[in-house]
Amino acid sequence: MSLKNKPEVVAGLDMGSGRVTCVVGMRDPDTQRVQALAGASVLCRGIKGGVVLNIAETARAVAQAVEQAEEASRQTVYGLYLGVRGKHLQSFNNRGAYNIARTDKEITPEDVTAVIENAKAIPLSGDREFLHVIPQNFSLDRQRGVPQPVGMEAALLEVEVHVVTASSAHLNNLMKSVAQAGFEVIEPVYGLLAVGDLVLTPEQKELGALVVDWGGQSISMGIFAEGAIKYSRDLDVGSDFITRDIAVGLRTTVAAAEKIKLENGLAHPKLLNGDAEVRFVGIDGRKTHTVKTSTLMGIILPRVEQIFTVIGEEVANSNFGDLIVPIGGVLTGGGALLRGLPEAAEQILSMP
Repeated sequence: MSLKNKPEVVAGLDMGSGRVTCVVGMRDPDTQRVQALAGASVLCRGIKGGVVLNIAETARAVAQAVEQAEEASRQTVYGLYLGVRGKHLQSFNNRGAYNIARTDKEITPEDVTAVIENAKAIPLSGDREFLHVIPQNFSLDRQRGVPQPVGMEAALLEVEVHVVTASSAHLNNLMKSVAQAGFEVIEPVYGLLAVGDLVLTPEQKELGALVVDWGGQSISMGIFAEGAIKYSRDLDVGSDFITRDIAVGLRTTVAAAEKIKLENGLAHPKLLNGDAEVRFVGIDGRKTHTVKTSTLMGIILPRVEQIFTVIGEEVANSNFGDLIVPIGGVLTGGGALLRGLPEAAEQILSMP
C-alpha cells in the first residue's frame, strides 16, 4: 500500500543532531495545508550533525520514532518526507534564461520547466547532487518581479534560483537508513525550508527575515526576502557545544551538564536575578557540588558569543543582510530553549 492510497496522511522525518524525529499530520486536499497530529523524537547515536555514522543504529531509531508517532497519531505511515540538514549541504544562487521562439509568445508550464533546467546547467563534482532548485524571481523581457509567468507573454523568460546541493554519499546513507527501517522516502527536503514555512508568515517572507534553526550539533540559517529564500548555510556548531563546555568547566557528565543548561543556564546577563547556587553531581557520580548562576553564565556566554559572531559574519558576507532589517531574526530549534538566547542574538547581531 502506498501513500497515494492515503493522500490525507503526511509524515515527515527529521534526522539532525543526534536525534530522529517523526511528525505525522493530515493534509487538507483543498488547501494543501498540513495540520500536525502527533510526533515522536528518539535519541540516536548513529547520526551526528545530519550525517549518518551507523546505518543500523540510525534505522532502529527511525523505526522507533515512526512507530511512536503512529501510535500517538493513530495513523499508519507508508512513506516519509525526509528532512535533510548538515554541513555536507551547499547552496548558491544562479540564473537561467529561455527564449520563447514560437510565434505565440504565451508562456507555458513547459517553458517554466525549461528555464529552471537551464538554471541547473551547472557542473557539479561527481560526489554531489541537486537537492533543490528553488525559483526566487522570474523576469519577462528583462522586467523582474513576476511571481507566476504562466499565461503571460514575452520573448525572453529568465529566472533567478536558489540551488541546494547535497553530498550523494551522505544523502544515500540517510535513504538507506530509512529503507532499512522499512519505509519509503517520498522526497528528501532541506530542513530549513520546512522550518521557514512553519515560523514565518507570507508577509515576513516578503519583507525579509533571518531564520536560525539551532540544533544540537548543527545550526541551519537562512535569509528569506521577496517571498523566497535568498541565502542558506549549515554551520557545524550547536547547543551540544555549550553542553560540553559546561561538562568540562564543572567536571560533570554530559547528561548532568545538559540538565544544568536547560534548568539554570542563562545566555544574557540581563536575566540574572540574584546569584543562586546550583547543585549538581560531579563526574564520579557520587559527590555533590555547587556552582553560582553567574559562574555558570560565564561558561555559557563565550560560546554563545562565538556562535552568534559566526552567524553575523555569514549574514554580512551573504550580500543579503540589508533585506532582513525590517523584520529581524527568528530563533527556533531545540537549542533556542536556552534562556537569554534571543536577548544575546539581538545584542550581538544588532537586530530585533
